[in-house]
Amino acid sequence: MKALKYFSVLLIPFLVYISFNSKGWLTFLPAIFIFGFVPLLEFFVKPNKENFTKEEEKAAKENKLYTYLLYVTLPIQLGFLMLFFNAIQEINLTNVEIFGRIFSMGIMCGIIGINVGHELGHRSSRIDQFIGEFLLLTSLDTHFLPYHNGGHHFNVATLDDAATARKNELLYTFWIRSHFSSYLQAWKLENKRMNENSRSWFHFQNRMLVYTIFNLLFLSLIFFFFGKIVLIYFIISAIIGITLLETVNYIEHYGLLRKKNEQERYERVKRNHSWNSDHQVGQVLLFNLSRHSDHHYNGSKHYQLLKTDPESPQMPTGYPGMMLLSFFPPLWFLVMNKNLKKYHN
Repeated sequence: MKALKYFSVLLIPFLVYISFNSKGWLTFLPAIFIFGFVPLLEFFVKPNKENFTKEEEKAAKENKLYTYLLYVTLPIQLGFLMLFFNAIQEINLTNVEIFGRIFSMGIMCGIIGINVGHELGHRSSRIDQFIGEFLLLTSLDTHFLPYHNGGHHFNVATLDDAATARKNELLYTFWIRSHFSSYLQAWKLENKRMNENSRSWFHFQNRMLVYTIFNLLFLSLIFFFFGKIVLIYFIISAIIGITLLETVNYIEHYGLLRKKNEQERYERVKRNHSWNSDHQVGQVLLFNLSRHSDHHYNGSKHYQLLKTDPESPQMPTGYPGMMLLSFFPPLWFLVMNKNLKKYHN
């Protein structure tokens, strides 16, 4: 069954478990896998350019296994949070080993918490949305959904979008601009929604207000049961998860902008307004997130149905490799500005 390949994401919690129960370099095993082994492997695995046939697409749409896998990530994420709270308190850990375990939890926050939360946050089912919100709460990134769905998908590939990287913009300044701008925009969007419904911003249906209360409650519970040091370590791991998300945002839309028509309105979002990657390893580990062009063309489409399209600009390699490249701005600009120029030509 084609759905089974996505269960390879369970390698991530397996490697994180090893990190939590090991010393030395093994505490960095998840990071070595994601940013070392996967990019290397994608040089040898042929990209997947195939799309479902109509019959296969119908079967995949009706196959609940794709969704059940997303559901099971919630107890896994919660379970690993508890493991982390205990593992990080182990005596005789070196500072390097502590950071290795923090970074491993950060990878869980980025791949399981935020990425799966993103997928479920696009669903129409309130249960799916709630699970997505809960996953995002475990990564302290609950504002992601109001802005992503109401702002990013509307303004993508324009200068109005916080999550669209400009040409020659440094990754490290983008992290700050994207995260804090999207947070402020999320409040503005929710306050506007409350105003349009003749409600005060201080209303239980204001998601940003509710998210803020639950974030504070969540952090307070960690402090109460595990203490200040564990709370600080968790916040660092959540920041790492958020940083991974923002790095993905950076590579997905770098330098791509929509044109305006004679009425000064932006053209509709097309499949050529996001960078696409058909490299299979990162594709299945991130639930087809790398088929990002089709995701923006149809945001409600479930991950297993996303298509590749010839008109979409293609990344030289998969997401993990491109994320690694973006950490080195001179190399990133050398590679991607050349690809950007070739694409525009």
